[in-house]
Amino acid sequence: MSGIDGKVVAITGASSGIGEATALLLAGQGARLVLGARRSERLADLVARIEKAGGTAVQTRTDVTRRDDLHALVTLAAERFGRLDVLISNAGAGTISPLDDLRVDEWDHMVDVNIKGVLHGIGAALPVFRAQGTGHFITTASTAAFRIMPAMAVYAGTKFAVRAICEGLRQEAGDSLRVTTVSPGMIGTEFAEASTNQQVRAQITEARDRIAIPPEAIAQAIAFAIAQPATVDVNEIVVRPTAQS
Repeated sequence: MSGIDGKVVAITGASSGIGEATALLLAGQGARLVLGARRSERLADLVARIEKAGGTAVQTRTDVTRRDDLHALVTLAAERFGRLDVLISNAGAGTISPLDDLRVDEWDHMVDVNIKGVLHGIGAALPVFRAQGTGHFITTASTAAFRIMPAMAVYAGTKFAVRAICEGLRQEAGDSLRVTTVSPGMIGTEFAEASTNQQVRAQITEARDRIAIPPEAIAQAIAFAIAQPATVDVNEIVVRPTAQS
């Protein structure tokens, strides 16, 4: 994938799951990585693994609910590599529960991470991309943005919002910026562990163990979008297990 070699790519939520898999894949294709997540020790381990394999990566602790953290991530890219080519907004929260549980704090957290976190990334990277005259936003949404199921009302609402924001961004981007939304289905990650409703957690875990595909499948989709020629904008990719309805 020659379209990836040498690009500077920042990834939020990079310490595990889709973010980790994407970092490893892109590093192997020659990308220079700027990795952000809240779990600094896991980020440090990931950077060490990438460097041991001959890749290039730096890290900074990043909480996407904090605007300053996103600006620091983008600034680190400029300081270390002189530019930023791709921002992958992958950090997400999925504290799934029925509305009757009234877990209002968890609703707020999902809005703060899934919606505001994406907006904070756009706010940090858009001026840089405009100044460069090039740039690529890639955002992780979810198949929940297409199909609402019980216990997923708030989570799905945040992912509907992400798709709407990214489509608006695409329409405003002009002919020099690219915007891609990737919507994963059931993926083999730690997603289930976020739910504090034990019944919901058990249901998600059972489905994951039965049909989930690995996070590397999403990483491949992201790499595909990045690798396209500059005049090709892959706007939306949905990746789900064949067994998922």
